[in-house]
Amino acid sequence: MSRRARVLKRPVISPDGTFDSVLVSRLINRVMLSGKKTTANNIVIKSLKGASEELQATPTEVLERAVENVKPKIETKGVRVGGSNYQVPMEPYPARALRLSLTWIVNGARDMKGKSMEEKLRSVLIQSYNEEGPAIAKRDVVHQQAASNKAFAHLANRVKRKKK
Repeated sequence: MSRRARVLKRPVISPDGTFDSVLVSRLINRVMLSGKKTTANNIVIKSLKGASEELQATPTEVLERAVENVKPKIETKGVRVGGSNYQVPMEPYPARALRLSLTWIVNGARDMKGKSMEEKLRSVLIQSYNEEGPAIAKRDVVHQQAASNKAFAHLANRVKRKKK
């Protein structure tokens, strides 16, 4: 991260070929391991189609609602004040909230055992759509941590925030 000047935002990711959605492309990039994008693409497309058939909604609607349900509304950031570190509750900027929600969905699928990645991702997407499952549990843990550190909210002005 540059200390002198503000870092320019990278160009927007191109939409995927199947659903023509940037959000699906970002999910594919999160699922991808060792540069195997075709494999990740197949996993995401099959799991989205399976989830959409089960929920009777379009695949992009399923993903958008699942991500919206998982997005954190508030999180904590560490601030050093007078030799002590405090966890200050703050609202995450939108790009970070999206990145966290996609990461929690993929990690929730990876932590499951005994099924293929397509089935695991499909079940986590369905659970997130219905506000259940491991990704929602992770969001709730982050919200609880922020609520328990509400006493340090007055230190929020000491946190250096990036300009949007």
